[in-house]
Amino acid sequence: MRRTGLYSSADRTRVDAGQHVARAVGASPPAGGGGVLHGRLRGLAKRHERTALVLGGVLIALAVMVAHEALRAPVRALTQDDIDRAVLHTLETRPIPSRASRAAEAVRQSVVRVYGYADEAPTSAAGPVDDSKGNAAPRRLPGEDASGNEGRSTGSGVVSVDDGVILTNLHVVAGSKRIRVTFHDGTESEALLVRAWPENDLAVLRATTIPDDLPAATLGSSANLRPGDEVVAVGFPFGIGPSVSAGVVSGLNREFTSKGKRVLTRLIQFDAAANPGNSGGPLVTMEGEVVGIVTAILSPNQSGTFIGIGFATTIEAAGGAVGIPPF
Repeated sequence: MRRTGLYSSADRTRVDAGQHVARAVGASPPAGGGGVLHGRLRGLAKRHERTALVLGGVLIALAVMVAHEALRAPVRALTQDDIDRAVLHTLETRPIPSRASRAAEAVRQSVVRVYGYADEAPTSAAGPVDDSKGNAAPRRLPGEDASGNEGRSTGSGVVSVDDGVILTNLHVVAGSKRIRVTFHDGTESEALLVRAWPENDLAVLRATTIPDDLPAATLGSSANLRPGDEVVAVGFPFGIGPSVSAGVVSGLNREFTSKGKRVLTRLIQFDAAANPGNSGGPLVTMEGEVVGIVTAILSPNQSGTFIGIGFATTIEAAGGAVGIPPF
């Protein structure tokens, strides 16, 4: 008896070829293939779900930015009229300080008031003494630039080194047995006479007590000065101050003979108002540099007040007295 075969005798090569042909012409795959592909796509989407969300957010943000740039109004270019209006508005609302004001401010904290006392006893520096009627009665003191209470001369000085070294005129402290200085913040201190240069009427003092962060003035050079250059004088005329007066350089290399017959040479002549008490104070350029120490005034009348001619020792001579290079 003939047994039935367990396997089909059909030609598998022909069947496979037929399937390839079917795929080539776009025929539907056999039943069951679509489910497998769908499952693979779902798995792929699940594995990359976070990345897809991030990419989507980036695309949305880019779209928003593009839309914003497209809707934003174009920036108008500034014109010269716009700039002029802005500058005018600033000038009207915030006035720019004058050149003289800026020059004076540059040395304000370096200017000191100098008192010379004829005796060792403490003397009040609170102002002029009162006469018997209770009225203020300022008294002129011996000396070429003395004012204030009897037994006390008053002048000015400028801090040249921030450890308390002060430049002033010799005639302000000459004959004084005791010297005191008052700094910009009200600090008072005894001062010692370190050096004296009679030929230039200069004295170097050192304060025993100084304020914190005491600034020294910037020393310039008189070599660049020309007649007509603007300058300011800062000091304590008649003990009032600090006071500022402005003017110009009137001349250079001047000579002056003091009441004591001392001849001073190589002086700067200036017309900024100076009076008794200004001596020893700085003469300052518009750049805020000290180029001289106010020394004397020419005053033919008996009052000894300013008539338009003042003299200052050059900072080269003053710097040499202090020993500051390169002077």
